[in-house]
Amino acid sequence: MIRRYVIGNPIETDSVVKVISPESGIVPYFQTLDKEKALTLPMSKWDKVFGLGETVRGINKRGFKYISNCKDDNSHTEDKNSLYAAQNFFVYYGKEQCFGMYVDTPGKVCFDIGDTDINVFSIVFEDFDSNIYVIDGDSILDIVKQFRGIIGKSYIPPKWAFGFGQSRWGYKSAQDVRDVVNNYEALDMPLDAVYLDIDYMERYKDFTVNSETFPDFKGFVKEMKDKGIHLVPIIDAGVKIEEGYDVYEEGVKEGYFVKKENGENLVAAVWPGRVHFPDFLNEKTRKWFGDKYKVLLDMGIDGFWNDMNEPAIFYTEDNLRDVFEEIKKYEGKNLDITSFFRFQGIVEGLQNNPEDFKRFYHEYKGKRYRHDKVHNLYGFNMTRAAGESFERNSPDKKILMFSRASYIGMHRYAGVWTGDNQTWWSHLLMNIQQMPALNMCGFLYCGADVGGFWGDTTEDLLMRWTEFAIFTPLFRNHSLRDTRNQEYYRFTDKEGFRNLLRLRYALIPYLYLEFVKAAENDEMLFKPLCFEYPDDEMCYETEDQLFMGDNIMLAPIYKQNATGRYVYLPEDMKMVRFRSFEDYDEEVMQKGIHFVRAELNELLVFIRKGKSLPLAKPANRTGDIDETDLTYIKY
Repeated sequence: MIRRYVIGNPIETDSVVKVISPESGIVPYFQTLDKEKALTLPMSKWDKVFGLGETVRGINKRGFKYISNCKDDNSHTEDKNSLYAAQNFFVYYGKEQCFGMYVDTPGKVCFDIGDTDINVFSIVFEDFDSNIYVIDGDSILDIVKQFRGIIGKSYIPPKWAFGFGQSRWGYKSAQDVRDVVNNYEALDMPLDAVYLDIDYMERYKDFTVNSETFPDFKGFVKEMKDKGIHLVPIIDAGVKIEEGYDVYEEGVKEGYFVKKENGENLVAAVWPGRVHFPDFLNEKTRKWFGDKYKVLLDMGIDGFWNDMNEPAIFYTEDNLRDVFEEIKKYEGKNLDITSFFRFQGIVEGLQNNPEDFKRFYHEYKGKRYRHDKVHNLYGFNMTRAAGESFERNSPDKKILMFSRASYIGMHRYAGVWTGDNQTWWSHLLMNIQQMPALNMCGFLYCGADVGGFWGDTTEDLLMRWTEFAIFTPLFRNHSLRDTRNQEYYRFTDKEGFRNLLRLRYALIPYLYLEFVKAAENDEMLFKPLCFEYPDDEMCYETEDQLFMGDNIMLAPIYKQNATGRYVYLPEDMKMVRFRSFEDYDEEVMQKGIHFVRAELNELLVFIRKGKSLPLAKPANRTGDIDETDLTYIKY
């Protein structure tokens, strides 16, 4: 049962597609504190909270404060309250009560789940205006299914998007891309896509191509397509201010850019320097910007990734002016411990300054809103612009699309990747733990930058990360320029990486089938053990294992130098230790705790009783997989 309650005057977000009439009375379960703009709920020691999508820390969210406020932050440390997404759905599971709640508000909201007071769950609003959906059900999975039923079906990408994609900020020319493809082919390593970061553009201008480094881009796209390789370019939110640039000039002429209170277009900065931001919340702007993707679609491109759409802001021209004035005050002075750090903070505070989000406005549903009041809808509506455009301009063809920033509702148009992670073992664990929470919120096509984006990865970390990532729908190796090149063919154990890539392609029939089932039936692809075994106390303690689809359980190794791990089996299972598609051992194991060995090039999969794992003969392209000839490992 789903009930809707209205607090104040909520701003509609278009995240819910099913009309639910509001109930009278106060929000159930919580106490409403109008003066404090908060809902509060006492928690017993056993109570747990799951969900909230892309956040730090574990699967049970209790014990920390999570702030829904899409943020460009590339250091996803344990103390960060906000990441790139705003996904305000959770399930509260206690011995006395079990319910789900969706807090549908586009502004900042804080979920204080036992942080300020270890026994109190508080939802604190910046503006006390929200639609609150309360969901009662027979189980956690039932509650999730009901919620997914009111927000619309999850996006299903083209099948080739389940293949492996190689990416790097630093592929500066067509020849760089050719070299990557040729190196994979030379070692017989599967590959379906190469991602183009901002290097392909002409001076970082959206919907342009650098004609010097990528001459005859349309011909190059065809050259790659003939090899079975899809090129996937990045699109950023900021539009470069430059006379003669059609996107800029059209946007100015038609009034498509966000404006300050005095009516002037906001001048901010990202990669190209000074930019304007399109007003994606405006329906006319969405149609205009969305149709710009056709420039690249007409060149043969069939996949995109949207970035910097929180939006990320290096600085605004207004704030930069103020900072230069403030810095002058320190010239010639003795900078002691206090004044030096204050001086340092002035410059560091330029990027993504919260005050800058109060400098501009949107035209949305016939009203004018200051950006901070609708901040979490910006990335959603940029990607929505693209998705609606694909429906108009390529109705008979599936286009790959995923985004960095998101809000619930965007899952109908695209997937997400979890942004600029680090080459840390802890971020492999974070990747594992984020997957079910993203699925709860409708985001099924998702994954992390395998091996880590920031920093120099290590071969063992990349190997272990890949052992998990071959099960994630979005499987992409991506890294930062000026870091170690981390294409698989560059490492010592080339055969080990080849075996993992081939195993991924053998798994694609199972992965794709389970993905489509989850999308069509409003279910989860990745599930914590406790969602299926709510009466098993050990399942709540086990946050580093996941059911993947209906048939298998994963227990990844995510610690440096580990040659095994403890695994909890909530039921009898068959363990398969893969060294390659052809080389694996099988062992039936009883319910309980086991220590299992797994060398660096070995991957563990656990098959549930009465189930099987289908495997195709590996191919080097998704389109070449023969799904009529499958091998089944059964238990």
